[in-house]
Amino acid sequence: MLLAELHALFRRTRVLVLLGVLFAIPVLLTVVVYISGGPSAGNGPTFLDQVSHNGVFAALAGLTVTLPFFLPLTVAVVAGDTIAGEASLGTLRYLLARPAGRVRLLGVKAVTVAAFCLAAALVVAIGGLIAGAVFFPLGPVVSLSGTSLPLGDGIARTLLAAVVVGASLLGLGAIGVFVSTCTDVPVGAIATTVGLAVLAAVLDGVSQIQAVHPWLFTHQWFSFGDLLRSPVRWHSVERDLLLQAGYVAVFGTAAWARFTTRDVLA
Repeated sequence: MLLAELHALFRRTRVLVLLGVLFAIPVLLTVVVYISGGPSAGNGPTFLDQVSHNGVFAALAGLTVTLPFFLPLTVAVVAGDTIAGEASLGTLRYLLARPAGRVRLLGVKAVTVAAFCLAAALVVAIGGLIAGAVFFPLGPVVSLSGTSLPLGDGIARTLLAAVVVGASLLGLGAIGVFVSTCTDVPVGAIATTVGLAVLAAVLDGVSQIQAVHPWLFTHQWFSFGDLLRSPVRWHSVERDLLLQAGYVAVFGTAAWARFTTRDVLA
């Protein structure tokens, strides 16, 4: 059942288009840097001023640029459509007619959303690495601590950063799945999920409510940058993953409570 859902998800034209756009963003960003020379040191998004010196940073700059909006948008589209999309098409009742049961169906849908979160972040990183290798030289990576890392180590840390970014989106994915169990209109579920992501990002920038910031699922999204320090600073990454696990637990439980009591024939 899980393999069938994963196969169906990654064969959808809409999902392939979303992944294609995510792949294109770091490529276009790299081309712009190649043509313009990029911003001066310390200006622009994090890592962007290093792209012209080392193509590996194109992947990290791509993750930085896509994380505030593009990645959350794609996750909201997929997560918001999990249950609401089936309900709007009238296929939900037939899925539940199988002996798999509601809990298993919900679990499979949640795992597909998690798989998409990781795939989306990796697509951005891979697009950046390919474009960086084409337009700029590759070599030892200068960490944020000023030390030099071997190229292989730098690429490995970049891919690990993409995995951390994907994991950082799991909280939003859990919210989207929960919202999707509450409506038969996928567009409404998607819009609500995107709206909550935007709201969390806005609140995270309001200094008057700093006490709330550590509880917002967006607060530690950029912790992946600490993987490019030497030695790696795991504290922020661990806090981010723990926060996302909390959101998954809360909204996963809410989705289970809602979906297992829902009247799909209404």
